[in-house]
Amino acid sequence: MAGSGPQPSAPSSPPHSSADSGRAAAQGLQQAWHKRGLVAWALWPLSLVYRALVAVRRGLYRTGVFSSSHPGRPVIVVGNVIAGGAGKTPVVIELVRHLQSRGLRAGVISRGYGRRTTDCREVRPDSSAADVGDEPALIARSLASGLAAVPVFVARQRSDAARALLAAYPDTDVIVCDDGLQHLALRRDVEVCIFNDQGVGNGFLLPAGPLREPWPRPVDLVLYAGDAPPNSAAPAFRLERRLAGYALRADGSKVLLSDLQGQPLHAVAAVARPADFFAMLQARGLALAHTEALPDHYDFDSWKCLQDKRQALICTEKDAIKLWQQHPDALAVPLQLHIDPAFFSALDAHLSIPS
Repeated sequence: MAGSGPQPSAPSSPPHSSADSGRAAAQGLQQAWHKRGLVAWALWPLSLVYRALVAVRRGLYRTGVFSSSHPGRPVIVVGNVIAGGAGKTPVVIELVRHLQSRGLRAGVISRGYGRRTTDCREVRPDSSAADVGDEPALIARSLASGLAAVPVFVARQRSDAARALLAAYPDTDVIVCDDGLQHLALRRDVEVCIFNDQGVGNGFLLPAGPLREPWPRPVDLVLYAGDAPPNSAAPAFRLERRLAGYALRADGSKVLLSDLQGQPLHAVAAVARPADFFAMLQARGLALAHTEALPDHYDFDSWKCLQDKRQALICTEKDAIKLWQQHPDALAVPLQLHIDPAFFSALDAHLSIPS
């Protein structure tokens, strides 16, 4: 999440563990990705090896050694070229709502990262995140009350998910793939690449920088949250993220954030950029007595909440999908997007949707 505001308050120090050391190392590496400093240059030779592997893999698909398939309906892939969060899932939800508003029946496919299952399955609004992945579960729940039911399927191979979706819902007009810009086994018609406010960082490939593949690369549309678009031949459109003015309870009821001002809160986030969420809460005038950053896609199975009952638990919508099972009193603050309307016009043009 991209956000501005004061820095989050320092969390109380938990007992040291190897997981803490791993998170600290990951955070240090991400800091090194912001510039071409000593750490980045030291890792640069490894990034050349990574670049070569990326090129070989793409060449194998291009020459037909590795096969790819198209499901027979227009496919929109929403992805990114940087490691870490870029906010793909909220964009997928907004994109599906736009397609519905244009009279199209959309379906969503995903790998279902972090789930404990390995099969191809449909995601229901009440599906467990452990079985389908937290992001597909959030998508299915968010789109359950839209203009029409939106089928969501997960599979290790996204082409399998697309086939299963069309077999169950043959009247689907367009398929939206949540993530998968690098999943070349699925042929696509439109590629949407998203950047957070850090852009391409230092411009190096992993592990010396944040890039999963060289940039610029051909894509159809770019969404960016920073001050300036990344260098690209594709048209780029501004994306703004902000928290809603309310939090959701497990039963779907709302509590205004203004009503939480002055109350001590325990904020927890298991997303790619938790500090952004904490800063956005504080920018809303909320008092964070404790902040707890956890690894992205953390399952919360072994998580222990603070015993201080005076601190209300507040989290992201993605985390609430899992937290509400054990902590139904948690408050989830939705992330709202503002996407340049010209983006949707450009998307319609790619799909040949009349204006």
